[in-house]
Amino acid sequence: MTPRERIRCAMDQGIPDRVPVMCQLSIGHMQLQLGVSPVEFWYDAGVFAQGLLDLRKRYDFDGILVSLHGHNPHWRDNVLRIRRTQEGEEVTWKNGDQWIHPLHDLPQQLADHHSRHSISSLVDAYLPAELNYIPVSQGLHFQIDPSHKFDVFYLVKRAMKGHFSLHGEITSPFDYYLDLFGHEEALMGLIDDPGKAKMILDHFTGLLVNLAAQMCDVGVDAIKISSPFAGASFISMDFYKNFVLPYEQAIAERVRSRGIHVYTHTCGVIGDRLELMFDAGVSGIECLDPPPLGNVELAEAKRRTKGRGFIKGNIDSVNTLLFKTKPEIMEDARKRIQIGKKDGGYILSTACSVAPYVEGERLLLLREAVEKWG
Repeated sequence: MTPRERIRCAMDQGIPDRVPVMCQLSIGHMQLQLGVSPVEFWYDAGVFAQGLLDLRKRYDFDGILVSLHGHNPHWRDNVLRIRRTQEGEEVTWKNGDQWIHPLHDLPQQLADHHSRHSISSLVDAYLPAELNYIPVSQGLHFQIDPSHKFDVFYLVKRAMKGHFSLHGEITSPFDYYLDLFGHEEALMGLIDDPGKAKMILDHFTGLLVNLAAQMCDVGVDAIKISSPFAGASFISMDFYKNFVLPYEQAIAERVRSRGIHVYTHTCGVIGDRLELMFDAGVSGIECLDPPPLGNVELAEAKRRTKGRGFIKGNIDSVNTLLFKTKPEIMEDARKRIQIGKKDGGYILSTACSVAPYVEGERLLLLREAVEKWG
Protein backbone atom coordinates (compact mmCIF):
# COMPACT_ATOMS: atom_id res chain seq x y z
CA MET A 1 0.00 0.00 0.00
CA THR A 2 1.04 3.60 -0.49
CA PRO A 3 0.97 5.76 2.65
CA ARG A 4 -2.18 7.47 1.38
CA GLU A 5 -3.91 4.12 0.76
CA ARG A 6 -2.78 2.91 4.19
CA ILE A 7 -4.38 5.81 6.04
CA ARG A 8 -7.50 5.61 3.89
CA CYS A 9 -7.84 1.93 4.76
CA ALA A 10 -7.53 2.71 8.48
CA MET A 11 -10.07 5.54 8.22
CA ASP A 12 -12.40 3.12 6.42
CA GLN A 13 -12.02 0.90 9.54
CA GLY A 14 -10.14 -1.66 7.51
CA ILE A 15 -6.89 -3.47 8.26
CA PRO A 16 -3.99 -1.97 6.27
CA ASP A 17 -0.67 -3.65 5.53
CA ARG A 18 0.67 -2.01 8.69
CA VAL A 19 -0.56 0.51 11.25
CA PRO A 20 -0.23 4.05 9.82
CA VAL A 21 1.64 6.69 11.81
CA MET A 22 0.89 10.39 11.54
CA CYS A 23 1.24 12.96 14.33
CA GLN A 24 0.09 16.54 14.63
CA LEU A 25 3.12 18.73 15.25
CA SER A 26 2.96 21.86 17.40
CA ILE A 27 4.17 25.11 15.87
CA GLY A 28 6.92 25.28 18.48
CA HIS A 29 8.18 21.78 17.68
CA MET A 30 8.23 22.47 13.95
CA GLN A 31 10.11 25.75 14.34
CA LEU A 32 12.71 24.26 16.68
CA GLN A 33 13.30 21.23 14.47
CA LEU A 34 13.44 23.17 11.21
CA GLY A 35 15.51 26.10 12.46
CA VAL A 36 13.46 28.49 10.33
CA SER A 37 12.56 32.10 10.94
CA PRO A 38 9.44 31.89 13.15
CA VAL A 39 8.01 35.01 11.46
CA GLU A 40 8.42 33.52 7.99
CA PHE A 41 7.12 30.14 9.13
CA TRP A 42 3.96 31.76 10.47
CA TYR A 43 3.18 34.14 7.61
CA ASP A 44 4.73 32.66 4.46
CA ALA A 45 2.80 29.86 2.71
CA GLY A 46 5.89 28.60 0.90
CA VAL A 47 8.01 28.37 4.05
CA PHE A 48 5.17 26.75 5.99
CA ALA A 49 4.41 24.21 3.25
CA GLN A 50 8.08 23.26 2.84
CA GLY A 51 8.39 22.82 6.60
CA LEU A 52 5.43 20.42 6.64
CA LEU A 53 6.93 18.46 3.78
CA ASP A 54 10.41 18.32 5.30
CA LEU A 55 9.17 17.06 8.67
CA ARG A 56 6.89 14.46 7.10
CA LYS A 57 9.91 13.12 5.27
CA ARG A 58 12.14 13.29 8.35
CA TYR A 59 9.67 11.37 10.53
CA ASP A 60 8.43 9.18 7.68
CA PHE A 61 4.78 9.92 8.49
CA ASP A 62 2.06 8.56 6.23
CA GLY A 63 0.36 11.93 5.90
CA ILE A 64 0.40 15.66 6.58
CA LEU A 65 -2.04 17.85 8.50
CA VAL A 66 -2.26 21.45 7.25
CA SER A 67 -3.36 23.35 10.34
CA LEU A 68 -3.06 26.92 8.99
CA HIS A 69 -4.23 28.21 5.63
CA GLY A 70 -5.03 31.48 3.90
CA HIS A 71 -1.56 33.05 4.01
CA ASN A 72 -1.29 36.53 2.52
CA PRO A 73 1.46 36.39 -0.15
CA HIS A 74 2.12 40.12 0.33
CA TRP A 75 2.57 40.04 4.12
CA ARG A 76 6.09 41.48 3.91
CA ASP A 77 4.70 44.70 2.42
CA ASN A 78 3.08 45.45 5.79
CA VAL A 79 6.19 44.85 7.92
CA LEU A 80 8.17 47.81 9.27
CA ARG A 81 11.01 45.77 10.76
CA ILE A 82 11.91 42.34 12.14
CA ARG A 83 14.37 42.19 15.03
CA ARG A 84 16.03 39.02 16.30
CA THR A 85 15.94 38.50 20.07
CA GLN A 86 17.04 35.72 22.42
CA GLU A 87 13.43 34.49 22.53
CA GLY A 88 12.87 34.52 18.78
CA GLU A 89 11.89 37.36 16.48
CA GLU A 90 10.08 40.61 17.20
CA VAL A 91 8.07 42.00 14.29
CA THR A 92 6.79 45.57 14.13
CA TRP A 93 4.06 46.23 11.60
CA LYS A 94 3.48 49.48 9.75
CA ASN A 95 0.21 49.95 11.66
CA GLY A 96 2.19 49.98 14.94
CA ASP A 97 1.33 46.48 16.18
CA GLN A 98 4.20 44.53 17.71
CA TRP A 99 4.43 40.75 18.06
CA ILE A 100 7.03 38.42 19.47
CA HIS A 101 7.44 35.11 17.67
CA PRO A 102 9.20 32.71 20.08
CA LEU A 103 11.14 29.78 18.66
CA HIS A 104 9.23 27.34 20.88
CA ASP A 105 5.72 28.77 21.00
CA LEU A 106 2.90 30.60 19.24
CA PRO A 107 3.17 34.33 18.47
CA GLN A 108 2.25 36.76 21.24
CA GLN A 109 1.18 40.37 20.87
CA LEU A 110 3.30 42.66 23.03
CA ALA A 111 0.37 45.01 23.72
CA ASP A 112 -2.96 43.23 23.36
CA HIS A 113 -5.56 45.50 21.80
CA HIS A 114 -7.99 42.66 21.15
CA SER A 115 -11.44 43.92 22.18
CA ARG A 116 -14.35 41.64 22.94
CA HIS A 117 -18.08 42.16 23.21
CA SER A 118 -20.30 41.00 26.02
CA ILE A 119 -22.89 38.44 25.00
CA SER A 120 -25.70 40.69 26.26
CA SER A 121 -24.68 43.59 24.01
CA LEU A 122 -23.79 41.63 20.89
CA VAL A 123 -25.99 42.20 17.88
CA ASP A 124 -26.04 40.35 14.56
CA ALA A 125 -24.17 43.18 12.85
CA TYR A 126 -21.02 42.35 14.85
CA LEU A 127 -20.85 38.80 13.51
CA PRO A 128 -18.59 38.34 10.48
CA ALA A 129 -20.30 37.93 7.11
CA GLU A 130 -17.33 35.91 5.89
CA LEU A 131 -14.94 33.71 7.83
CA ASN A 132 -11.64 35.56 7.53
CA TYR A 133 -9.70 34.22 10.52
CA ILE A 134 -8.78 31.09 12.46
CA PRO A 135 -8.98 31.43 16.29
CA VAL A 136 -5.68 29.70 17.03
CA SER A 137 -5.82 30.61 20.72
CA GLN A 138 -7.39 33.29 22.88
CA GLY A 139 -6.57 36.61 21.21
CA LEU A 140 -4.40 35.01 18.51
CA HIS A 141 -6.05 35.01 15.10
CA PHE A 142 -4.55 33.69 11.88
CA GLN A 143 -6.00 35.89 9.15
CA ILE A 144 -7.36 34.14 6.06
CA ASP A 145 -6.68 35.96 2.81
CA PRO A 146 -9.89 35.40 0.79
CA SER A 147 -7.97 35.33 -2.49
CA HIS A 148 -5.43 32.80 -1.23
CA LYS A 149 -7.43 30.56 1.11
CA PHE A 150 -5.85 27.29 0.05
CA ASP A 151 -2.47 28.18 -1.49
CA VAL A 152 -0.63 26.10 1.10
CA PHE A 153 -2.73 23.03 0.26
CA TYR A 154 -1.87 23.31 -3.41
CA LEU A 155 1.84 23.61 -2.59
CA VAL A 156 1.81 20.54 -0.34
CA LYS A 157 -0.42 18.51 -2.64
CA ARG A 158 1.74 19.22 -5.68
CA ALA A 159 4.85 18.03 -3.86
CA MET A 160 3.23 14.87 -2.44
CA LYS A 161 2.01 13.74 -5.89
CA GLY A 162 -0.86 11.74 -4.42
CA HIS A 163 1.45 9.44 -2.47
CA PHE A 164 0.67 10.65 1.06
CA SER A 165 -2.55 11.47 2.93
CA LEU A 166 -3.47 15.17 3.03
CA HIS A 167 -5.62 16.45 5.92
CA GLY A 168 -7.11 19.89 6.44
CA GLU A 169 -8.39 21.48 9.62
CA ILE A 170 -11.61 23.29 10.53
CA THR A 171 -12.05 24.91 13.94
CA SER A 172 -15.19 24.05 15.88
CA PRO A 173 -17.98 26.66 16.02
CA PHE A 174 -17.70 26.40 19.82
CA ASP A 175 -14.11 27.71 19.61
CA TYR A 176 -15.22 30.71 17.56
CA TYR A 177 -17.88 31.41 20.19
CA LEU A 178 -15.35 31.19 23.04
CA ASP A 179 -12.89 33.40 21.17
CA LEU A 180 -15.54 36.05 20.50
CA PHE A 181 -16.13 36.79 24.17
CA GLY A 182 -13.29 35.19 26.10
CA HIS A 183 -13.81 31.98 28.05
CA GLU A 184 -15.40 33.39 31.21
CA GLU A 185 -17.94 35.61 29.47
CA ALA A 186 -18.71 32.94 26.87
CA LEU A 187 -19.30 30.18 29.40
CA MET A 188 -21.54 32.41 31.52
CA GLY A 189 -23.46 33.19 28.34
CA LEU A 190 -24.33 29.50 27.91
CA ILE A 191 -26.19 29.77 31.22
CA ASP A 192 -27.50 33.33 31.10
CA ASP A 193 -28.52 33.60 27.46
CA PRO A 194 -28.48 30.16 25.79
CA GLY A 195 -30.73 31.37 22.96
CA LYS A 196 -28.25 34.03 21.87
CA ALA A 197 -25.36 31.57 22.30
CA LYS A 198 -27.09 29.16 19.92
CA MET A 199 -27.78 31.97 17.44
CA ILE A 200 -24.06 32.78 17.39
CA LEU A 201 -23.11 29.11 17.05
CA ASP A 202 -25.58 28.76 14.17
CA HIS A 203 -23.99 31.73 12.42
CA PHE A 204 -20.44 30.41 12.66
CA THR A 205 -21.58 26.91 11.73
CA GLY A 206 -23.00 28.17 8.45
CA LEU A 207 -19.70 29.86 7.62
CA LEU A 208 -17.68 26.81 8.62
CA VAL A 209 -19.85 24.42 6.61
CA ASN A 210 -19.10 26.54 3.54
CA LEU A 211 -15.38 26.63 4.36
CA ALA A 212 -15.34 22.84 4.81
CA ALA A 213 -17.05 22.37 1.43
CA GLN A 214 -14.42 24.59 -0.23
CA MET A 215 -11.66 22.61 1.48
CA CYS A 216 -13.17 19.41 0.12
CA ASP A 217 -12.91 20.90 -3.38
CA VAL A 218 -9.15 21.24 -2.87
CA GLY A 219 -8.91 17.46 -2.75
CA VAL A 220 -8.06 16.71 0.88
CA ASP A 221 -8.36 13.13 2.09
CA ALA A 222 -9.79 14.12 5.48
CA ILE A 223 -10.75 17.15 7.55
CA LYS A 224 -10.06 17.47 11.25
CA ILE A 225 -12.54 19.43 13.38
CA SER A 226 -10.39 21.05 16.06
CA SER A 227 -12.50 21.08 19.21
CA PRO A 228 -10.08 21.26 22.15
CA PHE A 229 -12.51 22.78 24.65
CA ALA A 230 -15.27 20.18 24.37
CA GLY A 231 -13.92 17.75 26.98
CA ALA A 232 -15.28 17.01 30.44
CA SER A 233 -12.63 19.21 32.08
CA PHE A 234 -14.28 22.19 30.41
CA ILE A 235 -17.99 21.56 29.79
CA SER A 236 -20.58 19.08 31.05
CA MET A 237 -22.26 16.38 29.01
CA ASP A 238 -25.46 18.44 28.79
CA PHE A 239 -23.58 21.47 27.52
CA TYR A 240 -21.74 19.27 25.04
CA LYS A 241 -25.05 17.94 23.71
CA ASN A 242 -26.52 21.43 23.38
CA PHE A 243 -23.64 23.66 22.36
CA VAL A 244 -21.11 21.45 20.56
CA LEU A 245 -22.63 18.29 19.12
CA PRO A 246 -25.30 19.67 16.74
CA TYR A 247 -22.96 22.27 15.24
CA GLU A 248 -20.07 19.89 14.63
CA GLN A 249 -22.63 17.45 13.23
CA ALA A 250 -23.59 19.96 10.52
CA ILE A 251 -19.95 20.21 9.44
CA ALA A 252 -19.46 16.45 9.55
CA GLU A 253 -22.57 15.84 7.42
CA ARG A 254 -21.36 18.22 4.71
CA VAL A 255 -17.89 16.67 4.59
CA ARG A 256 -19.15 13.07 4.66
CA SER A 257 -21.63 13.87 1.89
CA ARG A 258 -18.59 14.49 -0.29
CA GLY A 259 -17.13 11.06 0.46
CA ILE A 260 -14.34 12.57 2.56
CA HIS A 261 -13.46 11.50 6.08
CA VAL A 262 -13.85 13.89 9.00
CA TYR A 263 -12.61 13.43 12.55
CA THR A 264 -12.92 15.36 15.80
CA HIS A 265 -9.92 16.42 17.87
CA THR A 266 -10.80 16.95 21.54
CA CYS A 267 -8.18 17.15 24.27
CA GLY A 268 -8.18 15.98 27.86
CA VAL A 269 -10.93 14.05 29.62
CA ILE A 270 -13.37 12.56 27.09
CA GLY A 271 -14.04 9.11 28.55
CA ASP A 272 -17.63 10.05 29.38
CA ARG A 273 -18.46 11.17 25.83
CA LEU A 274 -16.71 8.83 23.41
CA GLU A 275 -20.00 7.58 22.00
CA LEU A 276 -21.46 11.10 21.85
CA MET A 277 -18.53 12.29 19.77
CA PHE A 278 -19.41 9.69 17.16
CA ASP A 279 -23.06 10.78 17.35
CA ALA A 280 -21.89 13.90 15.49
CA GLY A 281 -21.50 11.71 12.41
CA VAL A 282 -17.71 11.94 12.29
CA SER A 283 -15.78 8.99 10.89
CA GLY A 284 -13.09 9.14 13.57
CA ILE A 285 -11.86 10.74 16.78
CA GLU A 286 -8.42 12.00 17.74
CA CYS A 287 -6.45 12.57 20.93
CA LEU A 288 -7.80 10.05 23.45
CA ASP A 289 -5.36 11.40 26.02
CA PRO A 290 -4.34 8.63 28.43
CA PRO A 291 -3.88 9.28 32.16
CA PRO A 292 -2.65 11.62 33.58
CA LEU A 293 -3.46 14.10 30.77
CA GLY A 294 -6.84 12.48 30.13
CA ASN A 295 -8.80 9.40 31.13
CA VAL A 296 -8.96 7.21 28.02
CA GLU A 297 -7.58 3.69 28.03
CA LEU A 298 -7.20 2.55 24.43
CA ALA A 299 -8.58 -0.96 24.94
CA GLU A 300 -11.78 0.41 26.46
CA ALA A 301 -12.12 3.02 23.73
CA LYS A 302 -11.76 0.34 21.04
CA ARG A 303 -14.40 -1.80 22.75
CA ARG A 304 -16.90 1.03 23.22
CA THR A 305 -16.55 2.51 19.74
CA LYS A 306 -16.17 -0.69 17.74
CA GLY A 307 -17.70 -0.29 14.31
CA ARG A 308 -18.46 3.39 14.75
CA GLY A 309 -15.27 4.87 13.35
CA PHE A 310 -11.50 5.01 13.44
CA ILE A 311 -9.27 6.09 16.31
CA LYS A 312 -6.15 8.23 16.02
CA GLY A 313 -3.80 8.90 18.91
CA ASN A 314 -3.32 7.83 22.54
CA ILE A 315 0.45 8.32 23.00
CA ASP A 316 1.18 10.93 25.69
CA SER A 317 3.41 13.53 24.02
CA VAL A 318 4.58 15.00 27.33
CA ASN A 319 4.84 12.26 29.95
CA THR A 320 5.94 9.62 27.42
CA LEU A 321 7.75 11.21 24.47
CA LEU A 322 9.32 14.06 26.41
CA PHE A 323 10.27 12.42 29.70
CA LYS A 324 10.55 8.65 29.28
CA THR A 325 13.58 6.74 28.06
CA LYS A 326 13.73 5.45 24.50
CA PRO A 327 13.11 1.82 25.55
CA GLU A 328 10.10 2.99 27.55
CA ILE A 329 8.78 4.92 24.53
CA MET A 330 9.14 1.84 22.36
CA GLU A 331 7.31 -0.30 24.90
CA ASP A 332 4.51 2.27 25.19
CA ALA A 333 4.17 2.36 21.40
CA ARG A 334 4.18 -1.45 21.22
CA LYS A 335 1.27 -1.65 23.65
CA ARG A 336 -0.76 0.96 21.75
CA ILE A 337 -0.08 -0.78 18.44
CA GLN A 338 -1.04 -4.23 19.74
CA ILE A 339 -4.33 -2.90 21.08
CA GLY A 340 -5.06 -0.49 18.25
CA LYS A 341 -4.38 -2.75 15.29
CA LYS A 342 -6.84 -5.43 16.39
CA ASP A 343 -9.79 -5.29 13.99
CA GLY A 344 -8.20 -2.31 12.21
CA GLY A 345 -9.35 1.30 12.20
CA TYR A 346 -6.34 2.66 14.09
CA ILE A 347 -3.73 5.35 13.31
CA LEU A 348 -0.78 5.60 15.68
CA SER A 349 -0.27 9.16 16.80
CA THR A 350 0.47 11.31 19.77
CA ALA A 351 -2.73 12.06 21.65
CA CYS A 352 -2.41 15.81 21.14
CA SER A 353 0.24 17.90 19.38
CA VAL A 354 3.86 16.89 19.71
CA ALA A 355 5.30 19.04 22.51
CA PRO A 356 7.84 21.66 21.36
CA TYR A 357 10.87 20.18 23.11
CA VAL A 358 10.34 16.56 22.08
CA GLU A 359 13.54 15.52 20.28
CA GLY A 360 13.10 14.49 16.68
CA GLU A 361 14.84 11.14 17.20
CA ARG A 362 12.17 10.22 19.74
CA LEU A 363 9.45 10.69 17.15
CA LEU A 364 11.35 8.42 14.79
CA LEU A 365 10.80 5.64 17.33
CA LEU A 366 7.10 5.59 16.38
CA ARG A 367 7.96 4.71 12.80
CA GLU A 368 10.36 2.06 14.05
CA ALA A 369 7.61 0.68 16.27
CA VAL A 370 5.01 0.31 13.50
CA GLU A 371 7.57 -1.37 11.27
CA LYS A 372 8.35 -3.83 14.05
CA TRP A 373 4.90 -4.52 15.53
CA GLY A 374 2.33 -2.84 13.29
